[in-house]
Amino acid sequence: MPVKTLFAILCLLHCFGAISAGLAAESPRRIRAAVTAISGSMAPPWAAHEAGIFRKHGLEVEVIAMPSGVQGTNALIAGEVSFVQISGGTTTGAAVGGADVKIVATMVGTLVLNLVVRPEIQKPEQLRGATIGISRFGTSLHTGARIAAQHFGLEPGKDVAIVEIGSGDWIVAALQGGRVQAGVFGYPATSRALKLGNRVLLHIPSLKIPYASTGVATRGDIIRNDSDLVRRYLAAELEAIALMKKDRAFTLRLLSKYLRIEDTDLLSETYEIQIDKYMMKVPMPTAAAVRSVLEELTERNPKAREQDPNRFFDDRFVRQLQANDFIGSLYR
Repeated sequence: MPVKTLFAILCLLHCFGAISAGLAAESPRRIRAAVTAISGSMAPPWAAHEAGIFRKHGLEVEVIAMPSGVQGTNALIAGEVSFVQISGGTTTGAAVGGADVKIVATMVGTLVLNLVVRPEIQKPEQLRGATIGISRFGTSLHTGARIAAQHFGLEPGKDVAIVEIGSGDWIVAALQGGRVQAGVFGYPATSRALKLGNRVLLHIPSLKIPYASTGVATRGDIIRNDSDLVRRYLAAELEAIALMKKDRAFTLRLLSKYLRIEDTDLLSETYEIQIDKYMMKVPMPTAAAVRSVLEELTERNPKAREQDPNRFFDDRFVRQLQANDFIGSLYR
């Protein structure tokens, strides 16, 4: 074979190799993330997946559903997922117990939950001796039930019982069947309960308590060793939030698919409350919101009493995305 021909072939092989290497370098990074409830507040990773936003940021994310925050945290600690959409209370509780996990974003900075009661309960004092249904102990619904009871001067475990039921729809069913006299849940379960004749005794956001309600948590080793992954994942979720706020039609389709709802009234209320009103454009974790979590945890774990709230979150990623005008550009 002539030397010139051989040289040309080698050059072509080198070029193809370089192209292949470049394509490999540009292929999206595969990770897993979890949502820990079927709720509108869990929508950002669904939206980022459906709209191709994760891929835009160089990620291929398998979004899986966990039955509760406790299971989601366990999956995070075990390395089965890299991020969880979860209550700040569950993350902080695990960290107080020694787990190397942190909050990196707080999408909802208060508890968007309601204390819903059966129609015969007209006054808070009628809750004395009653039973309040929640999803699981240690979750944001558990926190909401305790806050609501204490707001009315009732001691959880003494004046009112709190019991585990399961998802919001299961709590509504227990309420209808008389198994519990009250329940704590968000949307769309609240709307379903009201259509069945129940009533809201307390809209918990009206208490104006800063609280690390729903956000993103990850492991400390990912923050320390793979900060670019955290930055890209959060950038994708923030872009998804902007899309949901700006494109109501897209968001209603998304909620209908993942919440398995076709009722337009339920979908609209879920969108207006959980996405439009309470989901923050700048999901900055704060010491005040985590302090409220620690105060609540103290009743179950005395170790939480003297903890510095700043050690349970890392706000640098959201701060960077705000400082470089990434967040602002999403809304222009």
